[in-house]
Amino acid sequence: MADLVLIRALFIVLLACAAYFLRPFQLDEQVSAAAGGASGLLIVLFEMRLKQVSLKRLIGAAFGSVLGILGAFLISLVLVQALGKESTTISFLQILLLMLMTYVGLIVGANKGDMLNLAALGGLFGGEKSGKQPFKILDTSVIIDGRIADIAETGFLDGVLVIPQFVLRELQLVADSADSAKRNRGRRGLDILQRIQKMPDLNVQILEDDFPHVREVDMKLIELAKLYDCKIVTNDFNLNKVAQLHGVDVLNINELANALKPIVLPGETMRVFILKEGKEYNQGVAYLDDGTMVVVDNAKRLISKTIDITVTSVLQTTAGKMIFGKYDERSQGQHERHSQPERGEKAREQAAAATPPST
Repeated sequence: MADLVLIRALFIVLLACAAYFLRPFQLDEQVSAAAGGASGLLIVLFEMRLKQVSLKRLIGAAFGSVLGILGAFLISLVLVQALGKESTTISFLQILLLMLMTYVGLIVGANKGDMLNLAALGGLFGGEKSGKQPFKILDTSVIIDGRIADIAETGFLDGVLVIPQFVLRELQLVADSADSAKRNRGRRGLDILQRIQKMPDLNVQILEDDFPHVREVDMKLIELAKLYDCKIVTNDFNLNKVAQLHGVDVLNINELANALKPIVLPGETMRVFILKEGKEYNQGVAYLDDGTMVVVDNAKRLISKTIDITVTSVLQTTAGKMIFGKYDERSQGQHERHSQPERGEKAREQAAAATPPST
């Protein structure tokens, strides 16, 4: 980044020096140098803006400009033939037509450039779309969470994982925090990054791009995703919603985890451990191994016991999945009666084995 700034500054200085010595339009030396420096600055600003334009738009703008210039040239020939010999009026009309047609061709070509199918040309142009879409930007929360490393090891993530420099700075600040909890989370995030970088089949890149005029890290991520037309990988609910409002695609790890939870249908029987009392009357609450909450009716008095319940409904929310069930004492009693003879037989067998044979 520093080398690029140095090259840009050198370019402006050289252009100013050239204008100072050549003095275009018979201007004074100081005025010529100022004009040359201003021209160089405008070119650098144009170049910085050009970085944000896709290859399709550049090709469309160039093609539209060429067509506009050709159209202006043909119309100029018609004007000369129709109005006779050249005059200042005809020259002005020719310049006006040239600027108008070039400008219109540039704007129309750039706007319609996204309709071009460069992949059909193959080679360098065929890689334009594939070079952008697989980019996935990791945010701070998903790095600290750590599950992204497990997903990457399975091979479900393709393309390039991008870690912005401002995300690394935020991780470092968290790792250097005076709070021990935050410090452990930051160090865990740095360890996860090292683990991801060591994966041989994964391409990890660190981007130096920054947006000094944007203060929030979440908005920096959104601007970066817009710049490179790629996706953000996160588990932050608020970032997910804001990015969608800005038209940026998001891969949410929490949504992936919810999608992979086992499917439970109403009417099925499942065995749960009642952990605590529910909010409503006579309710008990249990949790599955994946953290899914199970709310059970008629189970308040069965806290700290494992029981069989019947699923009544399943509720899918943005925060996750909730399962509602009920405890049927009659079915539980039948289950216990069926199990009692088996326990009795086992007890008799154990007693017979323990009794010494009579002589």
